[in-house]
Amino acid sequence: MIERGNGVAVWRQIENTLAEEIAGGSLRAGEQLPTELQLAERFGVNRHTIRRAMATLVERGLLRIEQGRGTFVQDNAIDYAISKRTRFSRNMARQNRSAEVEIMAADTVPASAELAELLAIAPGDTVYRVKTISTVEQRVIDFGTAFFPAARFPGLPDVFRRHRSVTRTLQEYGVPDYTRRFTRVTARLPDAEVVDFLGIPKNRPVLHVKSLNVDLDGQPVQYGVTCFNGDLVQLVMEDEH
Repeated sequence: MIERGNGVAVWRQIENTLAEEIAGGSLRAGEQLPTELQLAERFGVNRHTIRRAMATLVERGLLRIEQGRGTFVQDNAIDYAISKRTRFSRNMARQNRSAEVEIMAADTVPASAELAELLAIAPGDTVYRVKTISTVEQRVIDFGTAFFPAARFPGLPDVFRRHRSVTRTLQEYGVPDYTRRFTRVTARLPDAEVVDFLGIPKNRPVLHVKSLNVDLDGQPVQYGVTCFNGDLVQLVMEDEH
């Protein structure tokens, strides 16, 4: 019940009420909240007051806003294991989570000096650039750009579209296994493309991950740059023997 004139701002009372409902379980993890209009009618206030209360709950980490979908009770972050053999499908399968990868775009570009050094090819050589999003339980958790040497993997985008898996794609080219040579993680603000694909505010930092995968002979097969939604994912560094 909202009490006016008791010394506590109305928006703060709404914030506290919703926080108590989350803590008590009447609003469950992952549950979508009513719209601003519905909440305004419930509490007998205007939408601006609701918006202020919700913004504070987002700052506290109790709610998350998904662009185009609505506002949800924050649930436990998805563990994404980073190890010698990092595999998206394996990561999600062992947590019993439904997941899929979708190719958003694929083209060819000449290798820059930096990319050529990473992939052990000559500057200017053609590489495939494949952009993907990964979805877990209908939530987009990352947007990635992967680079593959085109001479070694002719026609790779079509094979990737068929398998939607790096592991199965490389196996079709005779690469039975690959390992992670390095993973470099930083936090940074997203660019416009990442904001669009992840559906996050432009002032919300993402986990920016650069990685290089090599075959069993140590030859680079894939360089990737992936931006993870930090509200939904926590990276877990694992030892693999």
